[in-house]
Amino acid sequence: MASPRPPRASDADVTPLHGARVLIVEARFYDDIADELLAGALGAVTAAGASAEVLSMPGALEIPTAIAIALDAAAAAGTPYDAAVALGCVVRGETYHFEIVAGESSRALMDLAVSRQLPLGNGILTVENDAQAWVRARVSEGNKGAGAVEAALALLRLKRRVGQA
Repeated sequence: MASPRPPRASDADVTPLHGARVLIVEARFYDDIADELLAGALGAVTAAGASAEVLSMPGALEIPTAIAIALDAAAAAGTPYDAAVALGCVVRGETYHFEIVAGESSRALMDLAVSRQLPLGNGILTVENDAQAWVRARVSEGNKGAGAVEAALALLRLKRRVGQA
């Protein structure tokens, strides 16, 4: 007897998430890239029938703390977020700073997602140069802003399906 085929990307659950609240925290260090990532992210939120609130931070290192602060404030106000998305861009320079920012922001986001069982999409680009950033950020090409939202919403659907939300 043949085993069932593994799931494919085309099998993804795209059930609308009307009423879901998504927190998007973006790093504005590269304004033009940030604008493109945000456009893709907001398009994906709208396509899913959800709503978004956007907070802007200076850089990627501030994103995890901003998410934690906003999650706590929204919960205290009785309007919790259902998912969160981090958007930004870190371009390798001539110093070790790239590794610190890329690694620590990613680690903090993963810690936050796991400890809070938070559906979180990481759309912080880590690239060698501006050209790579644009290929990934542009809505007409990589559209990583939308991809980060889709990842967060896939986790939210899973959370709801297993009865946690």
